Amino acid sequence: FSFWALCLQILVRCVLAVAHLMLIGAVGFVTPEWHANRSTLAVWTSALGINRFGMELLTYGFIFGITGIIQFRIRAQSDAMRALELERQLSAAHLRALQMQLEPHFLFNTLNAITTLVEFGRQAQAAEMLGHLNSILKSTLKRTTPEKVPLSQELEIVENYLAIEQVRFADRLQIQIKVDPGALNSLVPCFLLQPIVENAIRHGIAHCEEDGLVQATARRDGNRLRLEVRDTGSPVRRHSKPGNGIGLKNTRERLAHFYHETYDMVARPLDAGGFEVAITIPYEQA
Repeated sequence: FSFWALCLQILVRCVLAVAHLMLIGAVGFVTPEWHANRSTLAVWTSALGINRFGMELLTYGFIFGITGIIQFRIRAQSDAMRALELERQLSAAHLRALQMQLEPHFLFNTLNAITTLVEFGRQAQAAEMLGHLNSILKSTLKRTTPEKVPLSQELEIVENYLAIEQVRFADRLQIQIKVDPGALNSLVPCFLLQPIVENAIRHGIAHCEEDGLVQATARRDGNRLRLEVRDTGSPVRRHSKPGNGIGLKNTRERLAHFYHETYDMVARPLDAGGFEVAITIPYEQA
């Protein structure tokens, strides 16, 4: 409060206290003999006294203080709710930006592959690849906001993506997908596995002189869901450092958004060759 606001409060307190005491004194007008014993002014001021006036000021101050505390709490809760809503909106915007980094990257790579097939006269394979791309885009465009999806739906995208890559690599790419039936209804962030599988093919299988293998597994372990993607890789990648590329960094950020400190992600080269990405997240029923 400023000095003048404090003076105004004191003045208001005094005026209200006097007015209230005079109203209490006005009760004397209901007695029939008031006009015989006292004047009108005496009746109005009969309740006025230093002690009662002090009590009035204390009562006013107490009510004013309680009201101020309640208003402060309401204002604080309102500010906290606005801050949480702003944080939610910023997190959603950040997550959308992360997701948009993934989808165009995948789209451009696929379109480039289709263009290459057409240039080499492989129209049948290009048409097949377009069909799988169409399935992926239909699933993606249904989503208006970043969200979690059932693992079964995420696996459909991965299978369509791998079908696209099998057209490119022909017999050089072998695929193994093992999923625990109890994990199919679990929720996972959309486009979680596809960029990991894409990394396995781009940095592992693409550099293999012989056939390459990509393994994807998913299993439920109590209240946890474990997802693993492995590739046989190439001798060069065997000695590489744990992955921190854009795709893996993006995945970590999205996992942190959804699960905070309750997830685990390990990306590492394997001693036998190849690369592994293992993700453990809380199990959520779709």
